[in-house]
Amino acid sequence: MTYVTCPTIRYHPAVVAQKAATLQLLSEGRFRLGLGAGENLNEHVVGSGWPSVDVRHEMLEEAVSIIRALFRGGHVTRHGAHFRVDSARLWDLPETPPPIGIAVSGDQSCALAGRLADLVIATEPKKGLLEAFDRHGGAGKPRVGQLPVSYDPDHETATSRAHEQFRWFGLGWKVNSELPHPDSFTSATAFVTTDDVAESIPCGDNPDDFVQAVLPYAGAGFTEVALVQIGGDSQPQFLDWSKGTLLPALRAALG
Repeated sequence: MTYVTCPTIRYHPAVVAQKAATLQLLSEGRFRLGLGAGENLNEHVVGSGWPSVDVRHEMLEEAVSIIRALFRGGHVTRHGAHFRVDSARLWDLPETPPPIGIAVSGDQSCALAGRLADLVIATEPKKGLLEAFDRHGGAGKPRVGQLPVSYDPDHETATSRAHEQFRWFGLGWKVNSELPHPDSFTSATAFVTTDDVAESIPCGDNPDDFVQAVLPYAGAGFTEVALVQIGGDSQPQFLDWSKGTLLPALRAALG
């Protein structure tokens, strides 16, 4: 699953649809396409400017309609307010189209996700987000929480890595989506300490810390939680530790 990609400015929705269909084929039906309204940092590079959030949501809605049309097969032609598609077609279609998830952070995105998505994605364990999603058609659909974690047998190494690579996480999407450059993130997090990061991101190898971070998502009504391990080199060790230590602890805590 993508957590999440933006199908509006840097990548045209037809291109995203093609990539998603390919991944669904390669994964034998196990892929899910997570979509969001994007962030200035990633999208401004193509020189199209950075629209207001209202316009970005309009673009996302139009993009989702194009992607779903392509998933249904045949040639698709659309001349919309934001995108043009001329006789596009996905030549290799999976038997089952990838389910589409939409990331939410407020009422407007929850309404969009409730109407258009097969599942919802959120980075905060807020019950109100799920309630808003349900009010707009999301009742009964999967709800996925996204939680950054920093596993390492050495707690100091884990907190240092989380601070270096993920200290911006606490700013929230409404801030992160507007910052245009890495220097902007550096300035915005200049006074965030390693202790601050450790309070919001479980670090180290104590499974209880990770369990306590997951429980609020379960309590809010999320059906899944994706743990995003910070640091590429530590992924194999994190997976082994999760299988042998963390998952049993989570099962015991969640019943």
